[in-house]
Amino acid sequence: MSELYKIRTKNKNLFLRVAKGHFATTHSHTNYFIDVTTQKTRISEAKAVAKELVSSYQLTTIIDTILCVDGTEVIGACIANELTKEDFVNMNAHQTVYVVSPEYTVGGQLMFRDNLIPMIAGKHVLILAASVTTGKTAQSTIEAINYYGGRVVGVSAIFATVESCQGYPVNSIFDPNDLEGFSSYNSQHCLLCERGEKIEALVNSYGFSKL
Repeated sequence: MSELYKIRTKNKNLFLRVAKGHFATTHSHTNYFIDVTTQKTRISEAKAVAKELVSSYQLTTIIDTILCVDGTEVIGACIANELTKEDFVNMNAHQTVYVVSPEYTVGGQLMFRDNLIPMIAGKHVLILAASVTTGKTAQSTIEAINYYGGRVVGVSAIFATVESCQGYPVNSIFDPNDLEGFSSYNSQHCLLCERGEKIEALVNSYGFSKL
């Protein structure tokens, strides 16, 4: 697999690690592997991501709960910390934020146990994902929140290819404009496959497995 390199920003702790090639995800094929492992696990990078994302919600959005998918709990905790700082104008009247993760059924549907439902039902919920490309994961998450009586206020991600999902805004730090020639294809109609380019690795929110 091609070596990873960084797409940098002015903040030394805020960047995107990527590699070019042919990769298969759960829902699509793409010519870039986007590695957000350290953003999800290293506190300095998670804090940098949180500060960048939270600026979109400072004065306009009530957030009671951050629902973390793709293993983004560390970033979610950092966002909650930013939202509840004393010098931060918090729209949340209770001045506190829940950080939760969904459970998945065998069929891949999101569910919440009875003890977690009160953190979703009647709450203003921000969805936090590592990336939003096809939008299918974000869509199923939105449907689950609506089912449990929550109110979606937006979707945040480190990388996203869409600006909205089911009418809700998607806020991201990086987008395809940051990746030269970025392409994503339906797995059934992949231009890379049609060209005879072999898949280099299977990728998901946990990382990659070379083929």
